[in-house]
Amino acid sequence: MIIKNIEQKVKLAKLLSILSFAFSFAIVILMMMFLSKQLSESRKSIYILDKDIPILAKQTDESVNRPVEYKAHVNVFHSLFFTLTPDNKYIEYQMKKAMYLIDESGIQQYNNLKEKGLFNQILSSSAVLTIQTDSIFLDVPSKFFRYYGKQRIERKSSIVVRSLITEGYLKDVPRSQNNPHGVLIERWKTIENKDLKNEAKNNF
Repeated sequence: MIIKNIEQKVKLAKLLSILSFAFSFAIVILMMMFLSKQLSESRKSIYILDKDIPILAKQTDESVNRPVEYKAHVNVFHSLFFTLTPDNKYIEYQMKKAMYLIDESGIQQYNNLKEKGLFNQILSSSAVLTIQTDSIFLDVPSKFFRYYGKQRIERKSSIVVRSLITEGYLKDVPRSQNNPHGVLIERWKTIENKDLKNEAKNNF
């Protein structure tokens, strides 16, 4: 009878040990899943410093702000690429900054414009080119965009306003000083670039 009781107690101790181990293992797994989720959530967030003051750092959800950043990136690129003055160094500076924001499709368009003599025409005619953004269509799932704007070309004798429509795709890349939004424009092409208005200037 005593031996039987001892055997039962041993079995009970084993059962309690197994249950205790299983319970502990389950807690460890749950904790790992929780920490993994917390780490994943933290990686989705970015930190912004207001005026370089760490105290004013604010945490924002990157997934919420990303479409805004995409549009801002597209807008900045077009502003750099299509805002030009009759200054060769300024043109080179603008193009250099713009090329950090786009893939080889931007370099191809730049070389095409260079071969057509656009930049020499700007210098010889003292033209000033500016761009005004009308709207930017963005399809977030496919990361496709279409840019609508108007380019103003002011020469000594005339002012030309042109309709500009371009499109392309966006790719997420690591942020850098030259690419603060962490976006790269890909497969960029011009869909429309036609005159809307051509006015002669009154030079008295």
